[in-house]
Amino acid sequence: MPEPLTVEEVIACLQQRWQASYDLQLVVRQGRLYLQVMWAYLEQQSFPMDETAYRHHLAEVLEVVNRLAQADAVRQWLASTRDRPRLGKALSLQLQGAERLEEFLL
Repeated sequence: MPEPLTVEEVIACLQQRWQASYDLQLVVRQGRLYLQVMWAYLEQQSFPMDETAYRHHLAEVLEVVNRLAQADAVRQWLASTRDRPRLGKALSLQLQGAERLEEFLL
């Protein structure tokens, strides 16, 4: 079992890579689960969450990632992707373990 991702680790990675605390979302499409790095970020004036809500939201997303044992895949992807979130274009990583999808999402 990989070492679980923490909120602090992910925020540090996002800030190191792109100098912003981007929003993460889980998206289900055609029975597949994707982790998306959205273009909105905490430091934006128009961002809809304060820091406490943002950290809570990230913790919920990371709980699913960790329970699917995808922490190492997400770590590697965040550290190596050549893309950058841009307005209207999120970055997507398909998470493995979709056969257990119903167990994690309502």
